[in-house]
Amino acid sequence: MVGTISMSSRIRINREATTGSYRFLDVFTGFESLDAVKMIFDGRTNEVVARLRVNIQGRPGYLRVDDETGDIVISREYLKTGEERYLHLDVVHELVHVRQFMEGKELFDRRYTYVDRPTEIEAYRTCVAEGRRLEMKDEELVEYLKIEWVSEEELGRLLSNVGVTNPVVRKK
Repeated sequence: MVGTISMSSRIRINREATTGSYRFLDVFTGFESLDAVKMIFDGRTNEVVARLRVNIQGRPGYLRVDDETGDIVISREYLKTGEERYLHLDVVHELVHVRQFMEGKELFDRRYTYVDRPTEIEAYRTCVAEGRRLEMKDEELVEYLKIEWVSEEELGRLLSNVGVTNPVVRKK
């Protein structure tokens, strides 16, 4: 199978792509038709995704934007095995970073912690809106936003920063 259908019949993710450099549309087809992505690029969506590159790497990880080239970098393993909704949201997240890169913003501004970084907050807010469009509940969004390098306290700040209520009440 060339790819799998994501949360929308318009979206195709080529999970069989091997390491190397690809056109964005050869790996992530249909994202350009999403309203969230159209809003990110404000009328320039087709132009941006037509020239955008995806570099698939063999090392562990997820997705990120290369802060020198503006390309999306993804782990081959994550592309192949990542949970479908998370991959969908992560692509939207990174497309926000692509636009920020094009605007000359510092993607990895060390003056801020990860969860307080303005570029991350904007990207995660866009993901949360897309997740809600996909009818994800806050419980599901909380699970998506649990990132292994973020502490419980930082997760709480991230949830607050992006407007997600943590519905889990811990009992002692």
